[in-house]
Amino acid sequence: MLKGLTQSTTPPIKVPLIAQALHQSEITRSKSFLNRGTYVRHDDMGEVKNIGSFTRVFIVWSSLVTNIEYVPGLLTLDYSLKKVKSKYPLVALYTDQLPLEARTAIAARGIPMQRIDFLAPKSGLEHSVEERFYFCWSKLMVFGLIEYERLVLLDSDMLVLQNMDELIEMELDPPKLAGTGHRVFAAGYACICNPLEKPHYPKDWSREHCPFSAQHTTPLVAQTTAPSTNEKLPNILNSGLLLINPCVSIFNHIIDFLRSDIKLKVNFAEQSLLSELFHGRWVPLPYTYNALKTLRWKGVHSEIWRDDCVKNIHYILTPKPWEEIDAEGRNFSNEPTHQWWVNLNVERWEMEKRRGIPRDFF
Repeated sequence: MLKGLTQSTTPPIKVPLIAQALHQSEITRSKSFLNRGTYVRHDDMGEVKNIGSFTRVFIVWSSLVTNIEYVPGLLTLDYSLKKVKSKYPLVALYTDQLPLEARTAIAARGIPMQRIDFLAPKSGLEHSVEERFYFCWSKLMVFGLIEYERLVLLDSDMLVLQNMDELIEMELDPPKLAGTGHRVFAAGYACICNPLEKPHYPKDWSREHCPFSAQHTTPLVAQTTAPSTNEKLPNILNSGLLLINPCVSIFNHIIDFLRSDIKLKVNFAEQSLLSELFHGRWVPLPYTYNALKTLRWKGVHSEIWRDDCVKNIHYILTPKPWEEIDAEGRNFSNEPTHQWWVNLNVERWEMEKRRGIPRDFF
């Protein structure tokens, strides 16, 4: 097993260790390393099968978990990817803040794990008043995971409802462009309606200014096409899903910015930074790939929402679905979409019981 990796009980899969970018002056990509690897595939319920005698994973889904409260979300996210028969594995990225109990639960389910460094900016940046964003900065570490050819970062409070492997084929700038092109990464827009009227949100965040509002008259188009960019309106991404080609130059650019004395108001941590640093140079995705649950609400963007078209729902805000279930896994939430998560979570519990995997009680 490679140094620094967490051993899964079943089945074994080796994931390369991240280069410790913050402690090295430069990272280099090894062509020989890339040429001698193979891909992996899953069986019907996601068991990883090696193809050939040597396995490296170059294309993966990934999700960062830094505290035990999000582990139920991660476990059910992994199950949902396997249920829709994705060809690619989910790698659980974790920082040292994640307790051993949580790591053990993840490993027991055969989910590959990889440690990354905790990342935080200099104190000069004006942070959000919401503590939950403090741990989000570490998501930026994925830009430096050059072991992977392509990586899709998913938040742990997501649930995949339909296969979306086609994202892997989307055209992005190759690493040789070093972040100078106009397709540096792909993401979905943030909804800036502020339906809960949070006072610390920017004053220009309103339904009138939200990019999704422009699609209300063309809901069928919205299922497959992202809103058009309007330079007169805020163009803020939601980093719940990031499709990237890891790149040394892009990663170093991000780290240099975090270490700099540049003053920037970052209400929403890494997604504010990415929106500013790569303004006009990222690819917007249709809402269906990062379907913020609030879009479904009346008075937000119910005009474009179609349950049967959503590929990946994002349970933003609190409470999370796993925070509104009883000991038997029954749902007591008033949020209709939480039942979708509960249904799949119960399936996961039943499958794990048959396999003799201890129940998670986080």
